[in-house]
Amino acid sequence: MESVSTPRISAALMDSYVGHNVIIVGKVLQLRGDTAFLEADGQVQANLNRDCHLMVGNGAQIIGKVNSDLTIKVLNASDLGTNVDYQLSQNVVDVTHQFKDIFVYSDRAGMN
Repeated sequence: MESVSTPRISAALMDSYVGHNVIIVGKVLQLRGDTAFLEADGQVQANLNRDCHLMVGNGAQIIGKVNSDLTIKVLNASDLGTNVDYQLSQNVVDVTHQFKDIFVYSDRAGMN
């Protein structure tokens, strides 16, 4: 089985990952029905599934697919509570994109 990465991104990088699975950590700003709005270096709209249980004001880790309209179809969501270091999370995003050869794998030949 070949390795495929699920990169950590922020809102600013979403347009580069349309059609791909990603991980986003952000603060839940608002919940409206089956939609959550998160702050993750910009606003992210996440289309939740019925297994998601998030709370406004808490941090959340979203694993999902970036849609062409730059929303996220959530595959899994974890409530991280209130004690989240968002700057550390953004630093991890920055480092993983600065050193892609270490962190990002393609779906064809292993490493990019």
